[in-house]
Amino acid sequence: MIAFTSLQQELARQVREARVDHEAFAMPLKICELAECRATCCHDGVFLEPEEREIIGEVIGSHADQLARYGWEAPEIFQRLPDGRWKSVTLPDDAPAAAFPAHFPKTRCVFLDAEHRCVLQRLAMDEGRHPWFWKPVSCWMHPVILKPGRRGERPVLTLATPDHDPAAHPGYPGFSAFTPCGMSCGGGPPARQTLRAELELLGELADREVTGELDAVAADVT
Repeated sequence: MIAFTSLQQELARQVREARVDHEAFAMPLKICELAECRATCCHDGVFLEPEEREIIGEVIGSHADQLARYGWEAPEIFQRLPDGRWKSVTLPDDAPAAAFPAHFPKTRCVFLDAEHRCVLQRLAMDEGRHPWFWKPVSCWMHPVILKPGRRGERPVLTLATPDHDPAAHPGYPGFSAFTPCGMSCGGGPPARQTLRAELELLGELADREVTGELDAVAADVT
């Protein structure tokens, strides 16, 4: 279903075991409007697992002509950080979204085209594959978070909030809860509806009715 076989297997295992945070997915979220947010969630690139880096590198190399037709090219796409982790290269962005968070660096992921679209997603669609086939897992899952279980506890499928954002640290309030697609929006549809596509793919990978579970609990509450 996605290009990263080992990651898919591990993700499926964790989703099968996960506790679903029904309260989080009742939070109102607005539907993504790319022209407005200008891919704010992609501003800082993405950390990559070895399997993702290897496969994406091969795909970029083997589809260079098609990517060039998108008006996209990049001499470097990966960077290694001092701690040994790899992530996508970021480029300066002098025209971020109007509501761009002040604590975010004004950069953009190398995989964005001139219209803020992910070229990995464009390429997959043009090749007749699932749009997220080559897209890094943490990118297409955003803002859904799969918190690993600790001390024998189950993993938790949830969303970040400004008060509980896993990316927060001193001087940095957080990430997911400050992006337009992860920020609570009064009057918006519940997250279980806004994030239907993400939740359905997670359920499909894990052979679990994640959306059905969310809908059933929501119906019982109402």
